[in-house]
Amino acid sequence: MNFSRNDFPEDFLFGAATAAYQIEGHAYGGAGSTHWDTFAATPGNVIRAENGDVACDHYHRYEEDLDLLRDGGFDAYRFSTSWARVLPEGRGAVNEEGLDFYDRVVDACLERGLKPFHTLYHWEMPSALADLGGWTNPDVADWFADYVEIIQKRIGDRTHAVATINEPWCVAFLSHFLGHHAPGLRDIRATARAMHHVCKGHGKAMTRLRELGAQNCGIVLNFDHTTPADDSPGAAKAADLQDGIFNRWFIEAITKGTYPDIVLEGLGPHMPKGWDEDMKEISQPMDWLGVNYYTRHFAKPDPEAPWPAIAPAEGDLPRTQMGWEIYPEGLTDFLVRMSRDYVGDMPIYVTENGMAWDDRVENGAIYDPERTDFVERHILAAKAALDQGANVKGFFYWSLMDNYEWAFGYEKRFGMVHVDFDSLKRTPKASYHALKSALAR
Repeated sequence: MNFSRNDFPEDFLFGAATAAYQIEGHAYGGAGSTHWDTFAATPGNVIRAENGDVACDHYHRYEEDLDLLRDGGFDAYRFSTSWARVLPEGRGAVNEEGLDFYDRVVDACLERGLKPFHTLYHWEMPSALADLGGWTNPDVADWFADYVEIIQKRIGDRTHAVATINEPWCVAFLSHFLGHHAPGLRDIRATARAMHHVCKGHGKAMTRLRELGAQNCGIVLNFDHTTPADDSPGAAKAADLQDGIFNRWFIEAITKGTYPDIVLEGLGPHMPKGWDEDMKEISQPMDWLGVNYYTRHFAKPDPEAPWPAIAPAEGDLPRTQMGWEIYPEGLTDFLVRMSRDYVGDMPIYVTENGMAWDDRVENGAIYDPERTDFVERHILAAKAALDQGANVKGFFYWSLMDNYEWAFGYEKRFGMVHVDFDSLKRTPKASYHALKSALAR
């Protein structure tokens, strides 16, 4: 790779990220059912109806996995805790086995010199709360804050940083309007409520974290570079609306206490009553911002469709296994934009960036030059933003290892470490070794 650790500030952190349901093995350790278990059990939702029952069996193999991070020269590990593992019914009785597991994970990170970056919610709503409407229920923010208090009291004394929610757009819009993720709804009223309640959940969690004395608190947002498909006014408006829904809704809420007017034109009639009264708590000060970035899209109007009446248009760049265009310049743009327009000198971390590829094992090894090139270009894109004045403090590759890729099951491989999902054998790919060499001190 065409960079070294010495090209970055001394305190710049290199890490890798995972998520609880995608790697742990949710059938182990007394975890409760989640809406992903029921979503996957419904025909047509997930490839081959695959679920997270076993996943990578990180529950039993976490020490081996953390050894890979240590041996690769990484500084930090971004992981999430599962609400349903801590509280199998979402509320009430605590699962001590779950708390003990996360205790072990954090201690194992520290033993290996890894800074633990903890994410409180990465998409696994307990089924018992999903029965009550999940993120559409007005009480969900309080339920979430109670869970936050339990897990923070257990491991918060040893974590380096904590994020409230991972990718609110996926939690709310992708899951309640487009229906691609659990709970799989396609309902604008449910969407408006989820879009607000996930912000309210962030605010309530931040309040609870501060009451517990937590210092290094933030949120992780995903951003998608949106460009008009042509020079027409209609395409410009479609791109502006798409940017409002995907990119501005959440960052404006948490930094300015407002929602974009162009999005409220569609969601406003369906928002919960009194939503504006929550905005002060939602926009309370944070300590850092996480930026997840993968790709770009083009937008054009679809006049025959109901709101938002946006149609996608295709670009011409090389694509990953997910069909996503490879556009590192978009990462630079977002990091600079966040610094300039929203957070100023607040620390920003690239909390996810990575690519899926159809990796194959040949003679016991995995040669993935496409991923090596992808990682190099995106780390250099983060460096470009740093050079332009954005206070970028770290880069986390998604993901440490191949895992359960939600509705795509085990088919899409994002890992720097290959996982054989039959034997569960871990094999570092060529990209892992290349980054290890770049990070060597």
